[in-house]
Amino acid sequence: MNWTIVAPSTQPNPALWKRLLDSRFMPPVFITLILLLGNLSFGILESYQKTLLAIVTSITGELILGRIFLKKWPHPASAYITGISVGILLRSPAYWTYALCAALSITSKYALRFRNRHIWNPSNFGICAMLFLASDSVAGLSIQWGNNFASLIVIWVLGSIIVWRAHRFHITATYVASFIALSFLRAWITGDPWQSEIAPITGPMYQLFIFFMITDPKTTVRTRAGQCAVAFSIAVVEFFMRLGSSVYAPLYALFWVGPTALFIEMWLDSRRARTIPAAVSGPQPAHP
Repeated sequence: MNWTIVAPSTQPNPALWKRLLDSRFMPPVFITLILLLGNLSFGILESYQKTLLAIVTSITGELILGRIFLKKWPHPASAYITGISVGILLRSPAYWTYALCAALSITSKYALRFRNRHIWNPSNFGICAMLFLASDSVAGLSIQWGNNFASLIVIWVLGSIIVWRAHRFHITATYVASFIALSFLRAWITGDPWQSEIAPITGPMYQLFIFFMITDPKTTVRTRAGQCAVAFSIAVVEFFMRLGSSVYAPLYALFWVGPTALFIEMWLDSRRARTIPAAVSGPQPAHP
């Protein structure tokens, strides 16, 4: 038996707070903070038990499917975020809806794939599927933070730090700026007060949406300009859906725009891959 002796590193260990911010556990901690602040302030959850059921179902499904299809045990952080998102965003008196929504969300990562990548943000797919297929049994969360601006500031500061460190802040900023600008336009069209049009972005649903769903690295296009264009497109589609009184407009907008953008990007990549070899080879010399 051979042993390898590794010399101790001469580099100082990074500060604990930097290691925590860089770890994959920081987003789960942040989303848990959203849950606790929202529930303690406004009671946004149906129950902690139903949220726990969604989390357990999500993590269990991730581990089983990851082991079957990827031949490895996946890190549970992503599944935890999916499960807790289902627990926050779904409203239903029945326990089975939370388990089913979490199972659909995780299964979509492995069943709905194209060119070895999943197309939909898992929790967005699961919640939209439940709203489509079981509208008599479920509803989505629709509540604002009210006048509790302290909670809102804490969430936005921490969320901005996390997406900035993940190099995704431009996505959140583009969507928020587009939403606010279009809110004034919507208020002018409908005659409603502009405050009521902007108010939804202060709600827990939007905190999850802007910090976790539209910034999901696995389901966003590759380029920075493309990511900003998709965020703006989501806001535009949501704008028209809200004019039609769609309560869950942001979720539906992401459901349609996100995958469409990915398919367009993959189509352009395939065209580019076919064009470049032809251009490099150039015209073949004529034989005498």
